[in-house]
Amino acid sequence: MSGAVAPDDTASTTAAVVKAGWGRLRPGRSLTRRLIWLAAAWIFVALILTGGVLTSLFQESALRRLGSTLGDTIDEVVVAASITPEGQLYIGEIREARTERLLSGKYWMVAEPDADGKLDVVAGSESLGGLTLAYAPDLLERLHNAFGRTVSYSAEDGPKGEPLRIAASMKTLPGRSEPVVFFAAIDRTDVDADTRQFATVTWVALLLLGLGLVAAVFVQVRVGLRPLYDLDHAIAEVHRGRANRVGGAYPREIQPLADQVNLLLDHSQETVERQRTHVGNLAHALKTPLAVMLAEAGTQDGQLPDLVRRQAQVMRDQVEHHLRRARAAARAAHGLGESTPVEDVLDELAVMIERVFADKGVEIDWRAPEGLAFRGERQDLQEIFGNLIENAGKWCKRRVRVLAGPSVPGQMVVVVEDDGPGIPEDQRDTALKRGTRMDEATPGTGLGLSIVDELVRAYGGRITMGHSDMGGLKVVVELPSAEG
Repeated sequence: MSGAVAPDDTASTTAAVVKAGWGRLRPGRSLTRRLIWLAAAWIFVALILTGGVLTSLFQESALRRLGSTLGDTIDEVVVAASITPEGQLYIGEIREARTERLLSGKYWMVAEPDADGKLDVVAGSESLGGLTLAYAPDLLERLHNAFGRTVSYSAEDGPKGEPLRIAASMKTLPGRSEPVVFFAAIDRTDVDADTRQFATVTWVALLLLGLGLVAAVFVQVRVGLRPLYDLDHAIAEVHRGRANRVGGAYPREIQPLADQVNLLLDHSQETVERQRTHVGNLAHALKTPLAVMLAEAGTQDGQLPDLVRRQAQVMRDQVEHHLRRARAAARAAHGLGESTPVEDVLDELAVMIERVFADKGVEIDWRAPEGLAFRGERQDLQEIFGNLIENAGKWCKRRVRVLAGPSVPGQMVVVVEDDGPGIPEDQRDTALKRGTRMDEATPGTGLGLSIVDELVRAYGGRITMGHSDMGGLKVVVELPSAEG
């Protein structure tokens, strides 16, 4: 005979038990995680939009400053421009030192539209070095539509390959009816660098702000939902058998829920107790007439007394059967506050059943992790294990194996196997029916497995049968578990 599982055997025993047919339950979605993810998504979307808007505004402000500088340069060129008596365009001296240095990064240019819709360059700053400023094919159309006003655009191919900000304006000069286009350009490298630096600082700051806000949301959600966690813990204490009611004080939004849970618990216990009382009263009311009928029929001989005796016995068995089911259901309902160590029950039953079948030399090898507990009454667990192990001992050759262990949270599974002849697959469902005996020559009432099935179902569990690798029957029982 074996005892409780040692720490080294816990993993192997649990694996063997889970292999008997249990899978893993998929947990539900977390409300905390949902709230945090929603808040985080909104925060980062808002911060991304904010970062984009701030960077865009900074860039536009910098470009406006450049545009103002370029407008002043165009005004200087316009003031310096005049029409000679011969009708030629003349550009006087412009006192702008930067435009006089070759490839200095600041430029001006004057052009006239020709008959083909193109621009002929008339004059340009020394800084251009004989080159021209780039312009788009639709620039003339835009300048006509904005006659007298400045049109600004960017170009990436300046005289020395630098990015430029260019301003252009179409105007007329006194003494000439044809329009003239004035250009001014400036290197925008520094502006682009400032924009990138501003964007980097802004995005880093917003990222840190976003992480801080998410952390604050996490703390807020955890603190805000603390009463729900407390309520969950209180209900779990009831489920584990450590309490009969949900205790504690909760915020006014949650207190009604706790009160309703307690009302449901009270109502459930009251309903089960009332039904058990009714069944008990009915059973006791029938027991006396049945006892009289059996006693009277037992004093007489003949076909009729035998018939009465057999039918009365069937009726008494039915009464006992339904009374037992009512008691099991009531104990299962009240079992929310009960916790029975599996190890103690198996040890007690193994010793007793080995003595019962001592003439066969039956050996019961059982394994159960320390702390494994059944969420229900000890009497019911003894009846479940007792019937299964006794049945295995009755049919085995010599060996019976019992493995018990946790499966999924809140559940345990017990596997009982023997090295006997087993039960054919097509007869396993029949074996669970009341009064079924697989071998009429073997003593018994045929109620053992049916009692186990009734008790297991009363606790919301399940019993299945299969073929054991030991050669005989394997019975797998799933039951609710509690913390030991």
